[in-house]
Amino acid sequence: MTKDRRLFEAYLDRIDLIVVLVPKTYAGGHIRSFYLTGIDQKEPLVFNKKTDLPDYIKYECPLSFYVQIGQEYQVMDEYGAQTDLQIGAVIRTDEFDSMFHYTGNDLGVTYIPEKSTFKVWAPTATKARVKIIDPKTGREKEVGMIREPQGVWSCSVMENAEGCYYVFMVYVNGIWREANDPYAKALTANSRYGVVVDLRKTDITATARPPMQYETDAIIYEMHIRDFSIHPHSGIKQKGKYKGLTEEGTRGSKGQVTGLDYLKDLGVTHVELLPVNDFGGVDELQPEKSYNWGYNPLYFQVPEGSYALNPHDPYMRIKELKEAVNAFHENGLRVIVDVVFNHVFIREESSFEQLVPGYFFRHDQHGMPSNGTGVGNDFASERSMARKFIVDSVLFWLKEYNVDGFRFDLMGILDVETMKEIRIKIDEIDPSIMVFGEGWDLNTPLSHERKATIQNAVLMPRIAHFNDRFRDCVKGSTFNLYDRGFALGHTHRKGDVKQSIAGSIALSKGEKGLFCHPNQTINYVESHDNHTLWDKLRKCNDFEDEVILRKRQRLATTMVLLSQGIPFLHSGQEFYRTKQGVENSYQSPDHINQLDWDRQYAFMEDVEYIKGIISIRKHHGAFRFSNAPSIRRHFSFLDTNDHLIVYQLSNVKEYGPWSAIMAAFNQDTSAQAFSLEGEGIWHIAADDRYAGTKPCGIIKKTDITVPPVSALVLFQT
Repeated sequence: MTKDRRLFEAYLDRIDLIVVLVPKTYAGGHIRSFYLTGIDQKEPLVFNKKTDLPDYIKYECPLSFYVQIGQEYQVMDEYGAQTDLQIGAVIRTDEFDSMFHYTGNDLGVTYIPEKSTFKVWAPTATKARVKIIDPKTGREKEVGMIREPQGVWSCSVMENAEGCYYVFMVYVNGIWREANDPYAKALTANSRYGVVVDLRKTDITATARPPMQYETDAIIYEMHIRDFSIHPHSGIKQKGKYKGLTEEGTRGSKGQVTGLDYLKDLGVTHVELLPVNDFGGVDELQPEKSYNWGYNPLYFQVPEGSYALNPHDPYMRIKELKEAVNAFHENGLRVIVDVVFNHVFIREESSFEQLVPGYFFRHDQHGMPSNGTGVGNDFASERSMARKFIVDSVLFWLKEYNVDGFRFDLMGILDVETMKEIRIKIDEIDPSIMVFGEGWDLNTPLSHERKATIQNAVLMPRIAHFNDRFRDCVKGSTFNLYDRGFALGHTHRKGDVKQSIAGSIALSKGEKGLFCHPNQTINYVESHDNHTLWDKLRKCNDFEDEVILRKRQRLATTMVLLSQGIPFLHSGQEFYRTKQGVENSYQSPDHINQLDWDRQYAFMEDVEYIKGIISIRKHHGAFRFSNAPSIRRHFSFLDTNDHLIVYQLSNVKEYGPWSAIMAAFNQDTSAQAFSLEGEGIWHIAADDRYAGTKPCGIIKKTDITVPPVSALVLFQT
């Protein structure tokens, strides 16, 4: 037989098992003996199992000794043909995780003027280098790295490397692979190279976080950096940029307040920014030619360059984002960042896959990459170093950028232990930092009890979930355009609506709640995903005129704001944001995605109403209890007909200026009435025309009428 390194394949699938695959076209697939060879070593391999596959014969060879991962070995057959021993499924074993878990906090580049130390975790590599490029001269040099314990490779460059570009090179399974640093803190334009930076030069004088006592005190406003300012009449000069978030005194075409001042005036407490970390889909040098929401994550610790004034300057994007966060803080707003740890843009091209092939992503029982995310890969958060990367990244954003919360995209792909560790680590720094996400149960190869889903919310205290039950019973199904919820005219899920209003907890014995406490529910009817509520209304309620449609949307938004839990608004929801019927606008052009500030002026009356409802929520703590016992003690529903929901908050003087509160929601196009048991004077805080903390009238009678498709809020002092 001719010696050929490619006649068969050999893999280390467990720390004590080598699997050899011999094609049937080679010796009929039948080999009697194998040997493992390495440095000054030749060990016989005895197979105990032989399996006939369609194109191969599979030999399983248990080991009585451990091979050294990170050393080069070959497997030789009886004819002298040999192949490299490749790292196979062993990387997805608990033993591998235990052997190579690294606890240090110095992965990436540690910079001081006299020295830069480069470290990369690549335990399956047998060689590693770092390529360093001087951008001023274009000169390149490769520096060999030394293998350290736990599979970390390291080297130090004894010079001032600030501003130099770098990229790692690792030799894995007989192939040299080039990969950017997953722990990079700065990048060149369009993510070609990592950049050595001195982060101290990006420090700013930071304003303290606005005060917040409980998660339920938050009113979240979701926005996309580009959408927020790109409209021709936004009045913002730096359109689509971090800098645009910091501009004050901006005015629209009619002289109305826009931008940052508008958010401050509206009264929300938190802005949630769609992904700000480096993502694919937009050319950073020509951002106007393409659009993306940002759910194509490339590098998780570097700000996106298309939002920077100069993406060529690695410092600029860092400092501009820090200044944007600080500008929000100066104006009394906290900042939540949308983080996308459930997948990467393209698995095969990601640094994770290049540096440690097969480790950072889940695989099914056949060894194929799983696809619960729907984008071709699921990040394996349950693995030691994948979990460490997520936790390290979250803490980096918290400490370096001073953000105030994290919204986890497709959180149900991640595992419970990772999310619990994140909550614990954050609490050590600041317990007021919010953590929430999409707890959807997706088809990823992780056991049910380990998934960070809504169904497992009880296992994750103080981690909140987007409440799709609230969304669908109030608005109607997100996935059935013509399904109508309570606010859109149907009454068939009134029971679900009532529980949702009460914080989605068990209000009475025998009842099963979705959550244990109201700080775990994110109440919403609209987000960046799917149709805007206005676009859905125009389709499924096309038999009603625009006046009624506006009333329905205003009612739904009011229900979000006056329910127990954490309210969440999509930017522009308060002035009937439309995406011209486009359901999934993740890469639609600006004229579809932009926040239309002319529309804000056109519906200023409605904006003022929602502003008033927000002020009511903030005015009294009884609208935002932080725990279930408080709700059960003070919250009750009145008996009403199917079209009307009325709740009462009793004996609540200790939580605010009012002793009792009544809120009613009428979804019918006719006025509806309910009766009170006792007499007394009730002040009107909101009706179908006005909302605010100063009453617009009083009611003395016990029979109370709620105008068509509207809310009514009453209080006693």
